[in-house]
Amino acid sequence: MLERLQKIISAAGITSRRASEALILNGQVAVNGIIVTELGSKADPSKDTITVDGKALKFNVQRLYILLNKPPGYITALKDGQGRPLVTDLLKGVADRVYPVGRLDYNTEGLLLLTNDGEWANRLMHPRHEIEKEYHVRVRGKVVDQQLMRMAEGVELEDGMTAPAVVNLVKSGEQNDWISVAIHEGRNRQVRRMCEAVSLSVVRLKRIRYGSLALGTLRAGQFRYLTEAEVRELSGEPAKTVHAAKPQREVRQTAPRPARPENQTRPVRSGGKFSGRR
Repeated sequence: MLERLQKIISAAGITSRRASEALILNGQVAVNGIIVTELGSKADPSKDTITVDGKALKFNVQRLYILLNKPPGYITALKDGQGRPLVTDLLKGVADRVYPVGRLDYNTEGLLLLTNDGEWANRLMHPRHEIEKEYHVRVRGKVVDQQLMRMAEGVELEDGMTAPAVVNLVKSGEQNDWISVAIHEGRNRQVRRMCEAVSLSVVRLKRIRYGSLALGTLRAGQFRYLTEAEVRELSGEPAKTVHAAKPQREVRQTAPRPARPENQTRPVRSGGKFSGRR
């Protein structure tokens, strides 16, 4: 049966459907030896030979769903022209190719999902699902309630007004405060830009939650495989179609143990989007 190439590539676990479109446009995809660069082109995976960068697609691979605690200083990509370390370098013992679901900046740390299930990744990243992501942010100096309220109500960025967010003060220190920001949008560097818009300077940024998944006790550089229940709950996919891997070891340590983490208690909603200081 004929299907769009980007859907076929995604189903083969190479990358997400959106990233597959970039592969096609870049001339990295061929069907029966002929390079295809037009979006919307179709092929029959049961009859045609489809290659990406010269390698034939393989289907019916075991689906992997991984939660990684990304340390700062790693690129959320599969390759980097500057030779910087990649998040996939941390996945020691994972033989199958996986790719990140969304992105975290080079200096941003915390919860990152990786998979080889293109359809699952596409569902998670699609704006209509509005999956909430929560970040803990250490900012320079002291935070005032007005700044938190502005972020909660929405701030004007160069690409438009942000949607309402859940913003709380988590911890107050002598020189730095920690705040929690929960958003359901996925704009580039959004939390950093929201802080900048209210004159807050970000010292450290860490994602601690993605939808129903929390970072938990994973240390920097550690990862674990998601359970079938977690995969199903996050995406709403029926249980019978989920095939999460069952590895011999659930967690692998691949980076030095960092300093003691900051308080990561999930902020409490109280009435509106902004609940102020606690």
